[in-house]
Amino acid sequence: MVSTKIEVSHNKLARIQDLDELARILFPSNRNHRKIFVAIFVELKWSKDQFLPALEPIADQYQLSRRVLETVRAKMRRLGLIDHVSRFNQKYGYREGWVFSNRFQNSLRRLADLVAKLLEKRGVLQERKERDLFGYL
Repeated sequence: MVSTKIEVSHNKLARIQDLDELARILFPSNRNHRKIFVAIFVELKWSKDQFLPALEPIADQYQLSRRVLETVRAKMRRLGLIDHVSRFNQKYGYREGWVFSNRFQNSLRRLADLVAKLLEKRGVLQERKERDLFGYL
């Protein structure tokens, strides 16, 4: 069975410098998923106003499976990399389509901030509370 888990090793994350390396982290076991991820990312990045009315033409343009495109699109959306906007959204001129989302970036920042906050020593009460956590896990 092929693993679809995202690799979050600090060593691998520290070495990421390009889009293909990010694709390898997010889609570690499937080359077709990586291709579609890069295609969606590049087409959205270089589209007018970073807005695409539909993603299906990308699969046709690069001769990739629409079924696999839907799988990758769903994962990108769950991660918070892209988002679907409805035709009721004034910001995008009442057009329906796909845009980049900042939820992924914001979530990673919050996670890093949380770890920094949890590393702070704030007194005896905090120590007691954290040591008591063992009893609840």
